[in-house]
Amino acid sequence: MPTPARIACAVSAVGALLGTPGAGTSHHGPGVAGVTDHAIATRRSAILRYWTVQRMQRALTPPDRVPHRSEAVQAPEAPPASAGTDLLAHAADRHSAESDPGAPWISLGAVRATTGKVFFTINGGDYVCSAGTVTGANRDLVVTAGHCVQDAAGVWARNWIYVPGYDLGRRPYGAFTARHLFAPNAWSVRHDENHDVAMVALATVGGRHVADVVGAQNVAFDQPRGAVVYDFGYPTGGHYDGERLTYCSGRTYPDAHRLTQDQGLRCDMSEGASGGPWLARFNATTGTGVVTSVNSFKYSDDPATMYGPYFGPAVRRVYEEAQHA
Repeated sequence: MPTPARIACAVSAVGALLGTPGAGTSHHGPGVAGVTDHAIATRRSAILRYWTVQRMQRALTPPDRVPHRSEAVQAPEAPPASAGTDLLAHAADRHSAESDPGAPWISLGAVRATTGKVFFTINGGDYVCSAGTVTGANRDLVVTAGHCVQDAAGVWARNWIYVPGYDLGRRPYGAFTARHLFAPNAWSVRHDENHDVAMVALATVGGRHVADVVGAQNVAFDQPRGAVVYDFGYPTGGHYDGERLTYCSGRTYPDAHRLTQDQGLRCDMSEGASGGPWLARFNATTGTGVVTSVNSFKYSDDPATMYGPYFGPAVRRVYEEAQHA
């Protein structure tokens, strides 16, 4: 009996045109436990020209899924699964009695500025994800999902931009282009769902770093499981339109299918929410917390549960490299 497929979380635009290819360099760190990075050489002005209002609007439409995969999930420390799995690409969302389904975030506070939408191109398709700024030595960091920077075939994203505080088409803080992408080798080399995380170092705008413009949330690793978190993103599927910051909240719990070491959260956010940050110890008044995961995927037989990877040593290594890029 096959296990359920996964639902895609990055959303493509039908018929979108490729941007001008930009040269870049990629490096693998030692071993699967290392870090893969990709330097972007495309000029910021060219990326910004690519993202016209029309292209952004097309990328918000949820038509095609990301190409599906059929590899088994890599979870060496997890109990053995009862059957194999056929995976569609990505998305994210489960529930505890104290959690809330997705709803617009209408309060003020830092999270409105430190969370944003991501637009990028892979293999001729324009896609949308979510991301959040985090503290770092270079003040340039955002965290998102691994599949929002690199696909299952190892192809890196191009035309990658982050729009913090996106709201109803507005860009209150402008748009920041990526200059360096980082992902765990476990994601880049074997597409391990347990490590579907990426860190992106952004280019400055007018000499200002993204953290100087919008602030940044703290990030933490090796935190206790089962914590209450607030999950943010810009879902575009179902009854969502991708135009407003949306959130879910509740206590996390283990993967019900025992296929990954990820944590689940009751949440009905859909595709487009991929990469959105999970904040523990969240203060709803100030809008601040500690990022401990990001939206990664959902199982097709449990669309009410969002799953996010655990931030352990591998993610810490990615963070350490990215914050000094």
